[in-house]
Amino acid sequence: QVQLVESGGGLVQPGGSLRLSCAASGFTLDYYAIGWFRQAPGKEREGVSCISSKDGSTYYADSVKGRFTISRDNAKNTVYLQMNSLKPEDTAVYYCAANPLTPPDGATMIPLMYDYWGQGTQVTVSS
Repeated sequence: QVQLVESGGGLVQPGGSLRLSCAASGFTLDYYAIGWFRQAPGKEREGVSCISSKDGSTYYADSVKGRFTISRDNAKNTVYLQMNSLKPEDTAVYYCAANPLTPPDGATMIPLMYDYWGQGTQVTVSS
């Protein structure tokens, strides 16, 4: 049974940092592309970052480039999203998602390209 479980969300002040974790069970995570997405109230789900299954290539939305870093620990079967210099507009529920194939360039941030999803973790950036 494929399962993804996110953790690490919480309340942080602007300029602060959080590290989200996406723990996988039922499959070997390094054979899958893993994406991080977020959804704020009243907004559509948007792609944040992706790490490919092939060579570990990483992709970032323009809004988080230079602030967020995605990484993978194969020994722990876990993907991380390190989030620095957080802004109030980063407030959202963050989801990780997996797919056996890495979406083509230009499609890595499209939610429909991913088959498996976690339940989400809330990130709130506020003073």
